[in-house]
Amino acid sequence: MPPSDARVTVIGGGAVGCAVAYHLAQAGQSDVQVLEAGDLAGATTSQAAGMVGQARTTVERSKLAMASVRRYGEIERDTGCPVDWKRTGSIRIALSASAEAELRQIAAVADQTGLPVKLIDGAGVHDLCPPVTVTKEIRAALWSPNDGYLQPNSLVSAYVAGARSLGVNFVTSCPVTGITVAAGAVASVTTPFGPARTELVIDAAGPWAATVARLVGIDLPIIPVRHSYFVTEPVEGWHSDLPSLRIPDLQVYARGEVGSILCGGFERSATSLDPREIGSTSTLPNAVDWDVLGNFADGLAQFVPEVADAGVRAVFRGWPAFSPDGRFVVGPVDGLRGFAMAAACNAHGVTGSAGLAEHLLEALDDRPSAYVASLSPARFQRVSWSWVDARREAQAVYENYYPMPRVTL
Repeated sequence: MPPSDARVTVIGGGAVGCAVAYHLAQAGQSDVQVLEAGDLAGATTSQAAGMVGQARTTVERSKLAMASVRRYGEIERDTGCPVDWKRTGSIRIALSASAEAELRQIAAVADQTGLPVKLIDGAGVHDLCPPVTVTKEIRAALWSPNDGYLQPNSLVSAYVAGARSLGVNFVTSCPVTGITVAAGAVASVTTPFGPARTELVIDAAGPWAATVARLVGIDLPIIPVRHSYFVTEPVEGWHSDLPSLRIPDLQVYARGEVGSILCGGFERSATSLDPREIGSTSTLPNAVDWDVLGNFADGLAQFVPEVADAGVRAVFRGWPAFSPDGRFVVGPVDGLRGFAMAAACNAHGVTGSAGLAEHLLEALDDRPSAYVASLSPARFQRVSWSWVDARREAQAVYENYYPMPRVTL
């Protein structure tokens, strides 16, 4: 089905793009279409682990995550579609003095936001998550009972159902190959089906966000960085209701997945892509790096020995987009009317999608809070930067997602 003329065109049918469309429609904007080059949720969103951690090192990030969790119930109520949110709780484990200090900082932030958390010891970790049988190296841990995880595809399906019921049009297999600008404003988008007039383009293209921005001559340092995890064959003692685990010192996370273990992490030496070298219709690299996955398994096996002997049932890898300063890029761009960004999710694209969409609506209202204003793409348009530095800094954000020194046990 070809796209139609629409007042608002959202480019990207992942969690963020679909959340933006849904929120726009809820706000009363009915003339909205979403253009997706492939399938809805078919790229990075479908590769997300879906873990939702609300306890953060800053009040703003914590409030965003808490708002997203509140929205899950509202989305289910309003759309009648489950988002498959499981409130399992999460445990963040500290193996070093610096990691323990961070736990205490996170606990202090949680106290400010009203999020219930509790500091526990290794024995407490085992009590809450019995598969963690090796606890002698655990200095402390933070128990967050309101955390959990969701299924990304289910969340997107709910966004889409809600948006469609409010008149939003979704067009798949429809890459945007050009954007026409006239008199300093966006006029239309070009696809293989031809042009479609539009007044506002929202770039929510995930790892292709910078590529899409370049269609209107705007360079923004939004860098795709590889992220991988695996799911084991069934492991006795593991089930979907176990708390999620995060071990920042080792850059590893894990959770239950239908009787199996889902295990992933953040690489110490990240792999990124240059947006100037990928087209808006490009398929991103999909090779499996078994050394990286093996390192994640080795890290988790120090506390959950069973993972060492578990076979691998499935591997997931995507290219979430990162910014050099680790913050979202949200809001209208400088110097061009009718073009706005909802990008650079820094691995929060699924779980933070509702909050990011709300930030965008606030930014479009021309009266954003100081925090939302700080996310503006103008922060990169008004300074000089290089692609080499941007890639290095974005990779560093990924590599320090859990900002703890490496620990050897």
